[in-house]
Amino acid sequence: MTRQRVYEIIEKSKDGDRASAVFCWFLMILICLNVIAVISGSVDELQIRYNKLFTYFEYFSIAIFTIEYLLRLWTAPYKFPPPKKPPIFPYLCYIFSFMGIIDLCAILPFYLPFVVNVDLRVLRILRLFRLLRVLKLTRYNNSLKVIKKVLHEEREKLYITIFFMLIMILLASSIMYFAENAAQPDKFPNIPATLWWAVATLTTVGYGDVYPVTVLGKLLGGIISITGIGLIAMPSGIISMGLIKEVEEGKKKERKRRKKGKGFL
Repeated sequence: MTRQRVYEIIEKSKDGDRASAVFCWFLMILICLNVIAVISGSVDELQIRYNKLFTYFEYFSIAIFTIEYLLRLWTAPYKFPPPKKPPIFPYLCYIFSFMGIIDLCAILPFYLPFVVNVDLRVLRILRLFRLLRVLKLTRYNNSLKVIKKVLHEEREKLYITIFFMLIMILLASSIMYFAENAAQPDKFPNIPATLWWAVATLTTVGYGDVYPVTVLGKLLGGIISITGIGLIAMPSGIISMGLIKEVEEGKKKERKRRKKGKGFL
């Protein structure tokens, strides 16, 4: 089997390519089963009862994902053609691409303890990284690609909104610190600690673990809470409008494609 044929199989299936379709569906099912296994493994009773099953399934999954990673690395020149660039260029492009990093994170937690001495607490965190395997589904799911495209196209607006949100959080925490520090030095000891209250208030979460008790603090807290409603609506509105626009464009393209298809009949 040639390298080009391997590339055609491991990429998203094309119409009529049964081998590619089988490969894609097999990986999607395996990824979903891995997510279920990670979630189920967090239940002590299931972990104790099916420990061997979880272990063998993890070994099987790691073997498949490792082979997949190596095949994608091997066929990188077909995905990233190197025009007038060093031969290593396509391999580096895949390694440092978003999906390349996700593919690596899907297997790295398993191999890392064999390379370096890892603390048990760190090892538990690394095991949770297996949930990142669900991001591998973005390669086969058009819905996630649409969201990615919207975020990319609206990035400038989102950058402005996020910058404005950071300024508001900083101002809110600073103002509330000076208003409440004297009355509640344990709850508002400094500006960094007050950031938690500012984030919880501006995002309209309002846990209630920290709240103002002075008249000035309550007045400022009310203004900041109302401001937070509009603040959170800004990025949500930008993303929503982007999604609507993208869906409408997709429908228009589909209608044009169908009209062209009917024209040939």
